Amino acid sequence: MIDVDSDELLSIRAAELYYEENKTQDEIGLILSLTRWKVGRLIAQAKASGFIRIEIVHPRARRPALERRLREKIGLHDAIVVSTAGIDAFDNAAAAAVELQSRTAHAAAEYLTALRPAPRTLGVSWGHTLHAVAHHLGQGWAHGVAVVQINGSVSLTRSAGVAAQAAVAIAQKGAGTATLLPSPAILERRETRLAIESDRTVAAVLAEAAGASAYLFSAGQADENSVHVASGYLSVDEMAALVAHGAVGDVVGRYINARGDIVDAELDDRTLGIRLQQLRAAAVTIAVISGAAKHEIARAVVVSGLCTVLVTDEDTALALLDPASAAAPASAVEANPNFS
Repeated sequence: MIDVDSDELLSIRAAELYYEENKTQDEIGLILSLTRWKVGRLIAQAKASGFIRIEIVHPRARRPALERRLREKIGLHDAIVVSTAGIDAFDNAAAAAVELQSRTAHAAAEYLTALRPAPRTLGVSWGHTLHAVAHHLGQGWAHGVAVVQINGSVSLTRSAGVAAQAAVAIAQKGAGTATLLPSPAILERRETRLAIESDRTVAAVLAEAAGASAYLFSAGQADENSVHVASGYLSVDEMAALVAHGAVGDVVGRYINARGDIVDAELDDRTLGIRLQQLRAAAVTIAVISGAAKHEIARAVVVSGLCTVLVTDEDTALALLDPASAAAPASAVEANPNFS
C-alpha cells in the first residue's frame, strides 16, 4: 500500500493513475488497496479541488467554462467561445487571423442554425466576418427566413462589396428572401441621408430592419485597416481623428468609444442604417467578434448592451473577463488588414 499523508495526496495519486496512466478504477483500487467506490470518490474530490484540468485542443472545440463565466460576469444571455489552439503555430499573422475568423464564423453559423425559435426576420450587417458566417451556414439552416440588411454598404471603391453576397447567401441557404439596403453606408451630408431615407423603397427596408426578430452583426476596428477606409468612406486621417476622440471601433457603421457612446455626432448623422438603441432594445442580438485587434470594440459592445449573445475566441473572452490582460496581444493574431 502506498504511504500517503492525507486524502488530498491520495486523491492526486488516484487522478494521476486514472488520467495519465489510463488505469481503470478497479486497477487503481488494487494498486492503492482501496475499494472501487473509494477510488471514484477520490477522483471526484480531485476534480472538485481544482487539481485536474482537461483541455480539448481540436480547432473546432469550444470553451464552456469561459462561456459560463461570460454569461455570469457580463450578463450575456449566451456566449460561444472557440478555441485558439494552434493559432500561434501560424508564421503569417494574416493567415492566423483568417483561421481564427473562420473558426468563429463557423461557431456563429452553428449557433444561428440551432437558435429556437428560428428568426422569421433576421437583420444582418455586412463585412468579411458576416460573409464568412454565410459561407459556413448549411443549406436548410432555416425554412423561409426573411433576411434584411440593416446598414448601408455600397462601396465607393471599384472593388465589389460583400454586403449583398452575405445577405443573399444567408437567405438562399435558409429558403428565404433577402431585402437589401440600396444606399452607401456614410453620406457626404446629413441632408443627403435624410433624402435617401425618405425614399419609399429605402424607408420600407429600414422599417423591416427595425422590426427584425433577431440581429446578426460583427464590429470593425478603428484604424487604417477598417473596412470603411478600404471602401472609401473614410480617409486614414479621418480615422485617426476618430481614434483621437476615443473611437475603439464601429458597430453597423457607427463609431463608438469604450462606453459604447457615439464619438462623432456629425458623422453618425450622415450614417445610414438602424440606430444603436434599436440593437440595445432587441431581444436577440448576436455579435460575432474575434481577434486581438478587436478586444477593445468587443468590450465596448458587451458592456454597453449592444448584444445579448457573443460569439468570440478564447483570447478575446479572457480579455473581457480580465481587462488588465488586454494590454498585450494574446497570440499571433494581430491587426489584420482586411477583416471586420
